[in-house]
Amino acid sequence: MREHGVQARPAGLFLVLAAAVYDALITLAVMLLAATAAVAVNAGEAIPAGSTWFPIYLLIAAAPYFVWCWTHGAQTLGMRAWRLRIQRRDGGAPRGQQALLRYAAALLSWAAFGAGFLWIGIDRDRMSWHDRLSATRIVRE
Repeated sequence: MREHGVQARPAGLFLVLAAAVYDALITLAVMLLAATAAVAVNAGEAIPAGSTWFPIYLLIAAAPYFVWCWTHGAQTLGMRAWRLRIQRRDGGAPRGQQALLRYAAALLSWAAFGAGFLWIGIDRDRMSWHDRLSATRIVRE
C-alpha cells in the first residue's frame, strides 16, 4: 500500500496485540459507563445474570469509540501509543460504514478465540480477518 509515494509497512502481530491491550482498558471503561447507565435505567437494580441483551448492549456501546477513532485520525489511543494507524487500500482513513464493518468483523475475530487476530502471524500481507473483510489494514507510522 502506498501513501504519498512511500510503501506503508504492515504492523506485525505483537504491535497489533499490544495496541489491543491498551484499547481493552479503554473499552472496559466505556462498558462500565454503559453498565452504570443500564443499572440507572433499571431503577438501580442489577442486570439479571444470564441476560441475553446485556452483553450485546455492551458491545454496541463500545462501537462508537472505535468507529469514531478510526474515522477521525485513523487511530485509537492504543494504536497511537504504538504508532499504528488504520488505512484503506488508497491510504486514507476508513469511512464510517467501513469502520463499522471492521468493528463487527473484529468481534468475530475475537469470538473465534482470537484466531482472526492470530491470522496476522501467518498471512503473507500481515492482515487479520477483519482487515480483509473491511478492506482496511493496520500499518506502522
